[in-house]
Amino acid sequence: MRARKIQRGISLLGLLFWAVIIGGGSVVLLRVVPTVMEYYTIQRAIDKIAKDSPPTVAAARDSFERTKQIEYSIVSIEPKDLTITKVDDKVKISFAYDKEVPLFGPAFLLIKYKGESH
Repeated sequence: MRARKIQRGISLLGLLFWAVIIGGGSVVLLRVVPTVMEYYTIQRAIDKIAKDSPPTVAAARDSFERTKQIEYSIVSIEPKDLTITKVDDKVKISFAYDKEVPLFGPAFLLIKYKGESH
């Protein structure tokens, strides 16, 4: 009696299934990564502004506007969207915004970003 050989590998349907899963994940990842990079750029900018401790709210907003002109990747938030307070003689800057990422057709991914200076 001959022993049956066990076949190994992936079928055509299995290959198509994984190609769709990996392709869809890649599309989402490629569209989300720029928004995450923008968030970290904003976070670094407000940390630097808060560390410099501007004397007024207007000065802090002007500083963010200058940073925004240099950092071309900041497009989702304006200086007026910043919440600027003073806590124990330290400037505290916070922000929050929503970003819609188009996926395909009528489908969008909504990401809510929120941050504050350290």
